[in-house]
Amino acid sequence: MNFFRRTVVVEGQERPRRRVGCLGGCLIFFAVYFICSALLGWIMGDMFSSPNVKLEDKTIYRLELKGTLVEQAKEENPFASLMSSVPYSSYAGQGETVGLDAILSNIRLAKNDDKILGIWLDGAELETAPANAKAIRDALLDFKQSGKWVIASAKNYGQTNYYIVSVADRICLDPTGAVDWNGLSATKMYFTRVMEKIGVEMQILKVGTFKSAVEPYFRTSMSDADRLQTEQYLGGIWKEYKAGVSAARHIDEAQLDVLADHVMGLQSAEENLKAGLVDTIVYTQDIDSLLRVYAGTKDYHLLSTAKMANVKRPESKAKDKVAVLYLEGEITDDSGDGIVGKDVVKTLKKIRKQKDIKALVLRVNSPGGSADASEQIWHAVQNIKADSIPVVVSMGDFAASGGYYISCGADYIFAEPTTLTGSIGIFGTIPNVSKLRNKVGLDIDGVRTNKHSDMGTNMIYKGMNDEEHALMQTMIERGYDLFTSRCAQGRHVEQSYIKSIGEGRVWLGDKGVEIGIVDKLGNIDDAIAKAVELAGLESYQLTYFPEKEDPYEELFKMFDNTTDEERLILKMREFCSKPRIMALMPEVKIQ
Repeated sequence: MNFFRRTVVVEGQERPRRRVGCLGGCLIFFAVYFICSALLGWIMGDMFSSPNVKLEDKTIYRLELKGTLVEQAKEENPFASLMSSVPYSSYAGQGETVGLDAILSNIRLAKNDDKILGIWLDGAELETAPANAKAIRDALLDFKQSGKWVIASAKNYGQTNYYIVSVADRICLDPTGAVDWNGLSATKMYFTRVMEKIGVEMQILKVGTFKSAVEPYFRTSMSDADRLQTEQYLGGIWKEYKAGVSAARHIDEAQLDVLADHVMGLQSAEENLKAGLVDTIVYTQDIDSLLRVYAGTKDYHLLSTAKMANVKRPESKAKDKVAVLYLEGEITDDSGDGIVGKDVVKTLKKIRKQKDIKALVLRVNSPGGSADASEQIWHAVQNIKADSIPVVVSMGDFAASGGYYISCGADYIFAEPTTLTGSIGIFGTIPNVSKLRNKVGLDIDGVRTNKHSDMGTNMIYKGMNDEEHALMQTMIERGYDLFTSRCAQGRHVEQSYIKSIGEGRVWLGDKGVEIGIVDKLGNIDDAIAKAVELAGLESYQLTYFPEKEDPYEELFKMFDNTTDEERLILKMREFCSKPRIMALMPEVKIQ
């Protein structure tokens, strides 16, 4: 059939063709598609856009301590709350996240704007680690230098959240609540006996006495080295908590230990009041009456963190820029939700090409991950330094193992006192499923051209022999040698010294300053100030990376029909496909 004929024969007569040609149909389809897309975008943009919020007189910043704290606030997704209750959507059961950058920016704005009377810390359910909790706490202390007030209210206070709110002028507790003050603990799960039962042996290759990330796969309890380092950093965090609370609440540190042993979370609200942990017992639903007193009026206005983030800030007109690159999560090579090596390298190349960027701040919050991806990021950072662009690192909760790898080459490194860093070590894990294979009756056979042609298969399905183990261990040690050489180069010390403090040992930030793997204790503002100093800038504006994603792109991800079982299989596949060499700190849950 010829679609380009203008007539068609029907019942022996030629009539004009009514069929639209293939080319014309495609043009009409794309025209309709683009018109509908533009219309949908306009409608959604009008419905869900975040206009600038104008501050009104007598405003209180309501800082809700809930959700999961992340380094960088994500673009508000208009579909997330809509789809969170839809079964099998990718948003089902998804928790709320809040950006540390937004909170700190809002507190600075609240300090400097006369229209804001004070801050109300609402609730105590924020999921965060000690270092970033300290960043918020320090910002609140700085806010109070303005003479403005801070009050806190919650039904119950967890320890880390209490550490934050302890700076408040008044801490309110619900009559049915308590302060969960009972000391810190660190727990780890060990899978050795589980794997024995299913017939899987994890073949371990590592360098570092303290590199305990692999211990759960061949031990049933902590090694002496891991117990030592865990006791030391856990004790350091508890010491920081006690010192902060003692200074704010005027309670002796020894008494705080007594209260912890008394398990204040199981005591009555009256006992917590008597101990001096709180100031007022009031139902959370009645907090309005107290806010009226502090505001001096019943006609006050409340602004949430999200609304405060939309208050327009003064914009710098400076030509020169300081780039801030957020690196958060586990380090992977090509994909994942954390620090994806190839994407970070691409971003660093983009930063390098922008001639108006005169300094770079890396905000690192990572327990590590792929050793190869860490090396690639390290190299990309060195390329930026080669262009005479100073690089300064600000460490968050973690900058350990691979997280330290990507940090060590900076010109200057800041950490919080309770940042977990170091863990300079390398390991590899290869599962041996020979017993499981025999249990299920799976046989393996094949041919090879050379002695070790089938080494990859044999190591998994038959287990490593001594020669294969020696070859793999040599590769691991070569990776450790490269890691320690990068650290020595960046810190301007001998490699032998790095190896002496390495061995996979985890250090707190304040100890990191003592041993020289960190330059100074400080927060991200300190890091930015140092970058400006090193670049010799008189005026500048900040530019942030990675750029936030357009939330409307998430529209096509809403209906993810992956079941929980399929997600588990994908997680197992992800574990088995991890790089052979890892630079990852031990996984530990601190409570």
